[in-house]
Amino acid sequence: MTISRKDVAEHFSLRAPTYDRSSSWCTDTDLGDLLLELARPERHHRVLDVACGTGLVSRLFSGRVAELVGVDLTKEMAEQAAPHLDRLVISPAEHLPFEDSTFDVVVCRQGIQFMDLPDAVAEMVRVVRPGGRVVVVNLCAYGKTDREEYFEILRLRNPVRRHFFLPSDLEDQLRKAGCDRTDTRSYVSLEDVDIWSDNGAIEEGRREAIREVYRTASLNFRSLHAVREADGRFTDHMLFVLAAGTKPEPVPTPSEESNDASVRRTRG
Repeated sequence: MTISRKDVAEHFSLRAPTYDRSSSWCTDTDLGDLLLELARPERHHRVLDVACGTGLVSRLFSGRVAELVGVDLTKEMAEQAAPHLDRLVISPAEHLPFEDSTFDVVVCRQGIQFMDLPDAVAEMVRVVRPGGRVVVVNLCAYGKTDREEYFEILRLRNPVRRHFFLPSDLEDQLRKAGCDRTDTRSYVSLEDVDIWSDNGAIEEGRREAIREVYRTASLNFRSLHAVREADGRFTDHMLFVLAAGTKPEPVPTPSEESNDASVRRTRG
């Protein structure tokens, strides 16, 4: 089945009223601090939050930077972000309506899994200035040994999810889009599966199917995710990977280097 942008927007319009309460990680201040550490915002910076949703990430930058712009596909989500932004744009991430090198920092948390890749990440790199940073954050499997079971859980919870990642995949996306220096961090979020699966956009049958995956999970999966069960409820230690890439500065041409040397001699 082909998943369209319309499918994604309709899914998140259903989730908009309760999104902020749908997972522990949504409002986790430690996860937010880690994102800020990688993004390195400064007072004079212009920041773009791609797939800004209800503004959970935007709020981290609000009041810290010169300009904060949010872009999202789903109007019902993005309207909640508007009070925290200087400007809100409704647009697909694959066609960002901004000039090249417009922003100092571009961030995207839990967004690229729903986008055309590598197009969306390439757009994020295009609109950041040379020397600027692009930070992407997403849930990942711990590795090859748990990916089959975990990807099935993620698919059941969100039927419009298009991509599933291993920890190295986010850094690879940034490098392929042109970033020359990358840095990654990991963060583990403890999630109550019954709360996490109750997203308002899937039927109870899918939630029960998720529980069944946990009930029948392999010992390896249970160990990696430190799964715990009590009274029929499960908790899962879910892995987030945060990857930051720096857009390279342009390499001076021989004539530019010669001109620079002439200027230095003149000034000396």
